[in-house]
Amino acid sequence: MRLNELSDNPGATPKRLRVGRGPGSGKGKTAGRGVKGQKSRSGVAIKGFEGGQMPLHMRLPKRGFTPHNQARYAELNIGKLQAAIDAKKIDAKKALDEDALVAAGVVRRKRDGIRLLAKGTLKAKVNLTMTGATKAAIAAVEKAGGSVTIAAKKAPEAKAEKSKD
Repeated sequence: MRLNELSDNPGATPKRLRVGRGPGSGKGKTAGRGVKGQKSRSGVAIKGFEGGQMPLHMRLPKRGFTPHNQARYAELNIGKLQAAIDAKKIDAKKALDEDALVAAGVVRRKRDGIRLLAKGTLKAKVNLTMTGATKAAIAAVEKAGGSVTIAAKKAPEAKAEKSKD
């Protein structure tokens, strides 16, 4: 099969109704828009507009702040890790790092690193290298006989100071 051979199933896309084509069509004259008013005109997008009243999304209080450069981690629960070991997706005897978990399909993508969480139970002895892990997750892995190594985070690059002549 090639890209130019792809098509929808028959009937998946109904034919577009052409409005404003005379009274016999059933959608003639006003084309289903009613009579007069702002919404009968073209070029109107009234999402959240309340007729001059302050819209609801502007009346509600705003809280908090989301920094744009905040690190976003992929999350991995130890229960999901155990399920992958049971399904033979990963070998628990080898040292596991983030790239091995992504390659095995346990985690979809690394993002800024993988953070190990403590939901579920772990029976296998595993040696993990992660960007981050909760204290409970580290305790659960160590209880099963394994170890968790937290990879050193990259230090932000220092800006070069200009020398004053």
